[in-house]
Amino acid sequence: MGSKNKLKRFRENETFKNVIQPIREDVINNFPLKGKWHSFFNNNNPIILELGCGKGEYTVALAKKYPNKNFIGIDIKGARFWRGAKTALEENLINVAFLRTQIELIDLCFSNNEVSEIWITFPDPQIKFKRTKHRLITQDFLKKYQHILKPKGIIHLKTDSEFLHGYMLGLLQEGKHKILYANHDIYNSSSPPLEATSIQTFYEKQYLENDKPITYIKFKTNY
Repeated sequence: MGSKNKLKRFRENETFKNVIQPIREDVINNFPLKGKWHSFFNNNNPIILELGCGKGEYTVALAKKYPNKNFIGIDIKGARFWRGAKTALEENLINVAFLRTQIELIDLCFSNNEVSEIWITFPDPQIKFKRTKHRLITQDFLKKYQHILKPKGIIHLKTDSEFLHGYMLGLLQEGKHKILYANHDIYNSSSPPLEATSIQTFYEKQYLENDKPITYIKFKTNY
């Protein structure tokens, strides 16, 4: 994407009522929406996050599928989720928003027990050992997620990386977290989970066309 297109999208994001773009200092110093997201949506429906939402297509698809829930796509790259935010506005989806911030600040953006579910869809597996801390599913990140999740809150991890799938299972077993479902090839399982197979991203469809397995884990943290 050219720099002109990026700048254009950044400017457009600033006019979108469903996009929140706080500067880092505002997030660190008492972010005003923390604990008040239900007021932002003007309802008390469950709040579900998609972390590292990219273009926002999964966030938007979830919002369409579950109109009685609120969805927030989170990513630091605003020029990417511009597409999802624009689509949501064009289709009058009032239960979807996008937050531009770093995932490491997630516990400063939401209060304790404010979130019902978290989706992590096709994150960068960060395979190299020196990049471990940048994976969105380290023990440190899981503790942050636990802080903002309700007591029965659920986390979903959907990925095409068998490495990340195996790493996640090991992490969950090590921490004695509760695995509700796990499969390394959900589309070829005897009873594929509808919550994970009913929505497919553009790249996911390409993976499937190339017979690349899609893995999925549904779990609860136990800290």
